[in-house]
Amino acid sequence: MENKMLTHLSLFSGIGGLDLAAEWAGIQTVGQCEWADYPTKVLEKHWPDIPRWRDIRTLTGESFYERTGLHTVDIVSGGFPCQPFSVAGKRRGKEDDRYLWPEMLRVIEELRPSWVVGENVAGLVRKALKDILSGLEEAGYEARAYSSEARNVGGLFRGERIAIVAASNDRRTIMWRDGKFQTDEKTQRLQNHNRGRTEKPCVWKRWEIEPRPYGVADGVSDRVDRLKCLGNAVVPQQFYPIFRAITYIESNI
Repeated sequence: MENKMLTHLSLFSGIGGLDLAAEWAGIQTVGQCEWADYPTKVLEKHWPDIPRWRDIRTLTGESFYERTGLHTVDIVSGGFPCQPFSVAGKRRGKEDDRYLWPEMLRVIEELRPSWVVGENVAGLVRKALKDILSGLEEAGYEARAYSSEARNVGGLFRGERIAIVAASNDRRTIMWRDGKFQTDEKTQRLQNHNRGRTEKPCVWKRWEIEPRPYGVADGVSDRVDRLKCLGNAVVPQQFYPIFRAITYIESNI
């Protein structure tokens, strides 16, 4: 029997880093939510037929069904705003008006996906990670947090991100093994192959707009918006193994 394609709702989508990682793993994105204008234009270009919300506070279970015809999805992902935790800001954490994790948790509780994939900067660990993991546990999920660096998957910069992976309680018994997130041999070989590499693997060709953080662009349209988007963006290669592992686990349930 052919396995059905998993579905994915992307919150705080940015320019689609997590969406692209999910796509590489054979997962279908069925909805996106992004507030800012320029990233929305990028999403509209690459995913023109996907329903899209601009304000997460308007994304409810009811509106999701109305626009997609689906009552739920397999995976909800989101890079909730990092400014409250970033060393580039005041690091006000949960006191920052841009702390929107509670809204992401509300969407999770309304849609009840099998999986949750979150991402944020390393500053999240001290400021809010404990409460985020506790919130997921109270909602009926078992969650783990991992640190991932872009330089370990071919990036030319460190690019540390915290990945939060949560499985609904009916999947947790097969999700963890020896304290580690399960994956298949093919994904593990890809991780080992890319670890420590400095050249860009072929999958960077679609993603890269201009070098980061090196090089100076002159006369590029929307240059400031592009640089801001790249600065906030997720490197898809960092999260591809997570989505690939989810597809592997689901195909063996």
